[in-house]
Amino acid sequence: MENTLLDKIFRDREGKVVLAQMPNLPLIVWIVASLLRLVFTTGKVNIGLEAIAFGSLFTWAWEELFQGVNYFRRALGLLVLIGLIVSKIQ
Repeated sequence: MENTLLDKIFRDREGKVVLAQMPNLPLIVWIVASLLRLVFTTGKVNIGLEAIAFGSLFTWAWEELFQGVNYFRRALGLLVLIGLIVSKIQ
């Protein structure tokens, strides 16, 4: 099998095309914390959930950036990481 740029972008080591995967722990924590923020809209609980959601999504993006299975997943991690940083700057 010829290893083209498109293969490097979208395929993993086994040659499978990977665009999405089952959520890992940091992504699951982010989803749960984000949903709980819809229930607890004010107060210290909301602030804590916001910190947990940010930290877990930051962790997920960092892991994707440096350990993603292909270039697409690594680029996705980079975009999410940049988005998180920009959201905190504004």
